[in-house]
Amino acid sequence: MAVLRTLSILLSLLVPAHTIRSPDCGGILTPSGLKYLAEVSKPHAESVLRQDLMAPPAPDPSLTSPSSRNQINSVKVDEFSLTLVPDTGMRLSIDVDLGITSAPSTTKEMQLSILADLHVEMNPEGNLELVTSACKPTLEELQSTEEMDSTSSGSDVDKQINVEKICLEVSKLLLFPNERLMSLAAPFPITPTCQVRYVPLAAPMYSEQGIIISLQTTFQVSGTAIPLPVSPVPFSMPEPASSSPSHLTLAFSEHFYTSLFFALEMAGAFNMTILSPLTTVTLAEKITQMGSLFQEDLPVVLQAATRSSPLVVLEEGRAILRLFLTAQIGAVSSVFQSFLSMNVAALLEELFLPTIREEVPAQINEVLRGGVFLPHIASFTYTDVNVTVHKVKQSPGTVTDHRVLRNMPAK
Repeated sequence: MAVLRTLSILLSLLVPAHTIRSPDCGGILTPSGLKYLAEVSKPHAESVLRQDLMAPPAPDPSLTSPSSRNQINSVKVDEFSLTLVPDTGMRLSIDVDLGITSAPSTTKEMQLSILADLHVEMNPEGNLELVTSACKPTLEELQSTEEMDSTSSGSDVDKQINVEKICLEVSKLLLFPNERLMSLAAPFPITPTCQVRYVPLAAPMYSEQGIIISLQTTFQVSGTAIPLPVSPVPFSMPEPASSSPSHLTLAFSEHFYTSLFFALEMAGAFNMTILSPLTTVTLAEKITQMGSLFQEDLPVVLQAATRSSPLVVLEEGRAILRLFLTAQIGAVSSVFQSFLSMNVAALLEELFLPTIREEVPAQINEVLRGGVFLPHIASFTYTDVNVTVHKVKQSPGTVTDHRVLRNMPAK
C-alpha cells in the first residue's frame, strides 16, 4: 500500500500544471460600454439593414401588376440601444424608419421595431458565440399620402420583409459578430519567440456591474506551450467603482505577472551581455591576480542570466519585480573568456553593482518597450487608460480601467 501511495503521489506531480483550468485575469464590460457599443454599431446596423431591405424583391405572382408592388426606398435606424439584463444577457432594441412607394404618387412611412434578447455561450470548440434567445419584430404604419387599407398594405410589406431572416441574423447588426469573438483567444506576440493567449474558461456572467468574463492565460515559447504553476490563491474579479465612467475594466492577478516574466525567462529575454566601464588593466588595480591572466588591455563584460524564476509582488499602489540573476565576468577578445563569478566577494559588488543596477532595468525596459497585448477582439483598441494597483479581498490584483473603447485597428 505504501508503494502504491508513493506512486500515485509521483504521478500526480507529473501532471502538467497548465491542464488545470483556473482564471488569472478577466474583464467586465460595463453598462456604459454596452451603450457605447450600441452607438458605434448603429451606422453598421443601418448599412446591413439597408442592404437587406432595399434589395430588389423576388417576383410575386399574386400581384396583378408591377405598379402594385411596394418598394422600400429608404432605411434609417432611428433608435438602437443595448441594455444589460442581469442573470440573463442583453436586450437589443431597434426602431427602423422605412420609406415605401407602391406607385409613383403613393408614398408611406412605416416603422420596423425589433426587440431581441441576446447572450453569449461557449460552443463545443471552446469559442464564445453570440446567440439570440428571443426576437420579436413588429411593423407599424406611421403616415401615408393616400388613404388605403392599412391592413392590406401592411401585409404587402410583410411579404417583402423577411422577418425570419432578420431575427435569425439580428446579432450581426452589432459590430462584433462571432468571428471577432473568436479572435479574443488569438495568440499575441510579446517577443519574437514568446506569445500570449487569453482563453475564456466559460460563458460570461451578467450582473448589475456588467458582463463578466474569466480568462486563463497561456504562454508559448518557440511554438510550444509552457507549463505554469497553479496560483496558490484563487483569483476573483474586483468590483468596479460605481462612479467610474469606464467602458471596460480588466483585472490581472499577481500570478498573471509572475507567469508573464516566467515565460520571458524561458524565452531567454533576460539573458544579457553588459559592457562594464572597466578593462582588464583597471580591474588589475583592484584584483592583482588579473595582471597575470591577460597580456593586453581588454574590455570587461558581464553575462547575466536568471538562476531562478522571477517573482512579481503587488502591493497597494506599486508593483515589485524580483529578479534572481547570476553574472559571469569576463574579457572580450575574439571570444568571451570568463574569469570570475558575481556570487563572490563584496569587492566585486562594489565594482560591478552600479553597472548592474543601471543596465539591467534598461535592458528589461527594452524587452517590454513594445508592451504586452491586453485581451481584445479584432479592430478594437483601448484609449485613455488608467492603471491602479491594489489588493482585493483575497488575492492581490491589478485593475486596468479603460475609459474609452473605440472602433479602431487594435494595437
